Amino acid sequence: MKIALLLLLSALSMPTFAATVGEPLTPWTLQDQHDQPYTLDANTHVLLVARNMDGSKLVKAALEGQTKEYLPARHVAFLADIHGMPSLIGKMFALPKMRDYNYRVVLDRDGSIAAHYPGPEDQVLWLQLDNGTLVSQQAFSNADELRAALEKLPTL
Repeated sequence: MKIALLLLLSALSMPTFAATVGEPLTPWTLQDQHDQPYTLDANTHVLLVARNMDGSKLVKAALEGQTKEYLPARHVAFLADIHGMPSLIGKMFALPKMRDYNYRVVLDRDGSIAAHYPGPEDQVLWLQLDNGTLVSQQAFSNADELRAALEKLPTL
């Protein structure tokens, strides 16, 4: 009984994250592949969320050949949920490989942030934001379509 009560109280004290159109997203801060902090704030216009390696591969293919400034110029952040990745694989192989990417990957190591943005597991979720408020969302299963959508975004 005490454990159930503690779990209920801890769940109630955790911040809630909105994933409903018209609601603001709660800001959060996570580390990227270079252990640099990234904070979701009102300057982010698009949040791309990949829940697994298939989604991450779509983003990688869509960004192939782009410069380091491509996503920041469009106010886009890429969040990768890596909580299902075995720790040893992540440390020895995946993270070193990600450090060579020409774009920033914000890492959700425990899956606690990405879980608040429901969407298809094997696709990339696109959350369109305006001053931190979710205005629309869509999912991409094709790298060419994701690249075309990114190209339509205004740049700095």
